[in-house]
Amino acid sequence: MLRQKVKWIFFDVGTTLVDETQAYDHRIRDAIEGTEISFDQFNEKRKFFAQQNLKGDLEAIKYFGLKLTPWHKEDEMPYSGSKEVLEYLHKQGYKIGIIANQSLGTAGRLEKWGLLKYIDVVAASAELGVAKPDQAIFRRAFEMAGCTAHEAIMIGDRLDNDIAPAKKLGMKTIWIRQGFAIYQCLQTCECQPDYIVDSLSELTGLF
Repeated sequence: MLRQKVKWIFFDVGTTLVDETQAYDHRIRDAIEGTEISFDQFNEKRKFFAQQNLKGDLEAIKYFGLKLTPWHKEDEMPYSGSKEVLEYLHKQGYKIGIIANQSLGTAGRLEKWGLLKYIDVVAASAELGVAKPDQAIFRRAFEMAGCTAHEAIMIGDRLDNDIAPAKKLGMKTIWIRQGFAIYQCLQTCECQPDYIVDSLSELTGLF
């Protein structure tokens, strides 16, 4: 149990609180349109790069020499249980923050989904001008929250972007294996997460 160990719980957004599956699929279909590359071929290469703890879709796009097509925010939706888990943690007395690589308007999207009312700090890359895995975005979040790394825990889907930099700063970490993060490899990660869960609902058992 982490109840007495942390005051702040920071979440990533994409593939952590928000399901981006349809948005990724949309981008892939757009990228391969007019080529002989099949959706399955692209996804296999995406999986290959994810197993190397890289961002699979971007690496696959580079591998195939494709154009990076627009991201469709309208395809995003909160995971089932996102609101319930945030509400639970809020009622437990935790402060909740966001540390995420997101485009402009992150707070507005969270509000649209009914999640922002549980969130005290939003540290998003587009607004701050710095992105994960740069530790600077974590430090900015600590400044905004008025906390230290040792008072905080980071929850995210990616070992490279979320877990490794947070651990180096002294945060506790929870790796949530959702989306293509399930293919990432702990054996080749610099930092091991303190806890591993496969869904948001499992978090209530830790706090």
